Amino acid sequence: MTESSGAAPDVASLSFEQARDELVRVVAELEQGAPTLEHSLALWERGEALAARCDEWLLGAKRRLDAARSAVDPSAAESA
Repeated sequence: MTESSGAAPDVASLSFEQARDELVRVVAELEQGAPTLEHSLALWERGEALAARCDEWLLGAKRRLDAARSAVDPSAAESA
């Protein structure tokens, strides 16, 4: 994690790109094997939170695209 204080930033404050990049780092660290079970569990929990944050961003982006499409073509909302 990138903060100098050692504390990870709040997941809710991360952009999609930040959450995705940190999730990639967490997965890589889990794949290499954490030194303790407790550390592995903490990484897993952080990864789950980061994945959920990415999903939030992607769902929000889909809603925006759907809204933009329906504004241009109202029949597009019916087929989505």
